[in-house]
Amino acid sequence: MSNATTARFSRRGLLAAGGALGLGAVLAACGDDDAKSGGSDSAGSGASTSGPWSFKDDRGETVELDHVPTRIVAFTGVAAALHDYGVEVEGVFGPTRTTDGKADVQAGDMDVSKLTVFGNKFDSFNVEQYAVFRPEVLITTTFDDAGTLWYVPEVSKDKIAQLAPSVAVSVFDRQLPRPLQRMAELAESLGADMKAPKVVEAKKRFEAAAERLRKAAKARPEIKVLAGSAAPDVFYVSGSNFSVDLEYFKALGVNLVEPTEEAKKATDGWFETLSWENVDKHPADVIIMDDRASTIQPADITEATWKKLPAVKAGQVISRSPEPILSYDKCTPLLDNLAEAIENAKKVS
Repeated sequence: MSNATTARFSRRGLLAAGGALGLGAVLAACGDDDAKSGGSDSAGSGASTSGPWSFKDDRGETVELDHVPTRIVAFTGVAAALHDYGVEVEGVFGPTRTTDGKADVQAGDMDVSKLTVFGNKFDSFNVEQYAVFRPEVLITTTFDDAGTLWYVPEVSKDKIAQLAPSVAVSVFDRQLPRPLQRMAELAESLGADMKAPKVVEAKKRFEAAAERLRKAAKARPEIKVLAGSAAPDVFYVSGSNFSVDLEYFKALGVNLVEPTEEAKKATDGWFETLSWENVDKHPADVIIMDDRASTIQPADITEATWKKLPAVKAGQVISRSPEPILSYDKCTPLLDNLAEAIENAKKVS
């Protein structure tokens, strides 16, 4: 797969990497076009500002500063992960507030009323406001092997790059423990105490949840799990090729439903697009559904074909986070919930 191809799929109309790529129109309708601001005009990481700071990111690029950065701007999900480690970020971009002003699922435990939001939706980034903020570093993820910065608009990426160096944690074609480790390393470099009881216990819970899922999958290999995402006109079936969560679930033994080979070729392996009339193409016992605000949630799906699915009728539908908040605390429930679903599932496919 070429860099150009993966970059095209991650940035142009393939919004839900690892889930429903191709939801640009849906996400464009969410959030506020105008960047909103809140909180103070300074961002504190909680780290000591004495001494130099450097970090080599997953693009192989090293950022070096003469002090630990405190004016950090991050993709919302990244900021939420850093928050779980005690590193506070006040400047964010990406899904932060829902249309009713509440915290987006990707904001985690952050108080969104105190955040400066430079753009609440895809391809929205207030560069002028960002410049006034005087950022020292921008942190986000990358969903391709070209190192494309997630949620940094293509049209303004060069201007944004001139204002502060960037750090990227890769969530492309690797299993969940690796980006979790990288985010923890980044947090530690920014002053997080990785030996704090809360942090240590969170990692232990994650490891226990992984073992639980492994045992559940081994005990019930007949249970088929489908990862889906709903849009107004189509239903997406996610492949496990590149998604950090699905790759890990598969490695733990979960019997994942995969898109057809033909569909994979059409989308570089990411997903398969189905009409609602054909939503029953792939039999499944458990369905894990994209939980992001850009998608239609299960309770709001009105399609009769959906309601007739055996897994839906059996109540065997749970949420999935295609863009997981990369902290052990937030990823543990993803494993536990899937393990519980497999443990209790009736064979309906």
